Amino acid sequence: MSAASDFALYGYFRSSAAFRVRIALNLKGLAADLRFVHLLKEGGQQHADAYKAVNPQELIPTLVHDGQAIGQSLAIIEYLDEVVPEPALLPPDPAARARVRQIALAIACDIHPLNNLRVLRYLHHTLGADDTDRADWQQHWISTGFAALETMLAQDAQTGRFCHGDAPGLADVCLIPQMANARRIDMDLLPYPILRRIEEAAYGLPAFTAARPENQPDAE
Repeated sequence: MSAASDFALYGYFRSSAAFRVRIALNLKGLAADLRFVHLLKEGGQQHADAYKAVNPQELIPTLVHDGQAIGQSLAIIEYLDEVVPEPALLPPDPAARARVRQIALAIACDIHPLNNLRVLRYLHHTLGADDTDRADWQQHWISTGFAALETMLAQDAQTGRFCHGDAPGLADVCLIPQMANARRIDMDLLPYPILRRIEEAAYGLPAFTAARPENQPDAE
């Protein structure tokens, strides 16, 4: 296991993007110096000058390794896969790698951004959406994305115990935090038996369980 001083991870316990990186670090057997950035306190600590100097996007997570700060969770995860190749989070075959990336990006680019904190706050504070409106918004976009993912996984023989085969990879690292988000808003997940089956398999592994929001030192 890497020494904690080798990697520093800026995150927030409830952030699904930070959740992804925690899972990836755990799967790789890497420890990290966790640095907490509360997204609500003090108007959002991600907007403080000290953090903006680390990540000008004012987003989390950020990984710092060998003096380099890396933002965007998928960029971080692929970086980890390159510097610590085993266990691999992407398969070796180009077509299989594309399939895994397609699933991961369907979550990280098409579902998650529409449901993250800054979007929900804009809906409320700028557009006047109430709690019911925001819940409807979240459920609509998550269910739209999940329905497509369920079909994609059901139609492909490469789906195994996990999204691709029988070992966890990049797609699962993205899926499980999004499932947690869906459960947080009490979404009905019965229409997605494959997603639920993969979630159950993932939480059978310590790497996923240890990364859960409620198991973080900054959990509230």
